[in-house]
Amino acid sequence: MLGLERMFNVPNRITLDDLHDMVDALSSALEAKNAHMCGHSQRVAELSLLMAQRIGLSPIEQERIHIGAHLHDIGKIGIPDVILNKPGKLTDSEFAIIRQHPEIGGQIVSKVKVFHSVVDIVRHHHERFDGKGYPDKLCGTEIALGARIVSVADAFDAMISMRSYRPPLNVSEAMVEMERFRGSQFDPAIVDVLRRLVNNNELECINYGELLTG
Repeated sequence: MLGLERMFNVPNRITLDDLHDMVDALSSALEAKNAHMCGHSQRVAELSLLMAQRIGLSPIEQERIHIGAHLHDIGKIGIPDVILNKPGKLTDSEFAIIRQHPEIGGQIVSKVKVFHSVVDIVRHHHERFDGKGYPDKLCGTEIALGARIVSVADAFDAMISMRSYRPPLNVSEAMVEMERFRGSQFDPAIVDVLRRLVNNNELECINYGELLTG
């Protein structure tokens, strides 16, 4: 516990439980803007944690990834509701605005001392393994492992969830898409971890509800 508190620069008067309460409050503020995002950050955080555990990362790194995943989309607070909730396809200019959310999120968490260690996850969760992502066009292992894990968890959860512009995919369909972008958008090793979790029915511990049916 002491190691985790030091990593997050948690003052003696603030506990890790307090830190998680702050994360939950920020996530709830984001979800209030968009009904289709309800539970998304929580599920992405749980899936990211599960993958970090299966990879064998240290407890401190698992906790860092878990918190970073909770906050990955916090920058969408700065995106106009009319764009976030648009029922149809975004225009190029609207998509350009949406693409600003990792930078906005990185700026938000960088202003809070206890969240400094997760800035890379928040800012880089939309980088691509092939270097064609945003905002910094990092590639391969230039992207922090935590951000690569959250990228996979975020995309998978988005695919199997209802969105204002499309119905959800089932798990099999989502895994086809994850495999299609393995090595281009996503770190292939992380996709392999997700595939094993799916094949071994290990996602039942995550609060997916009916999302895993079909």
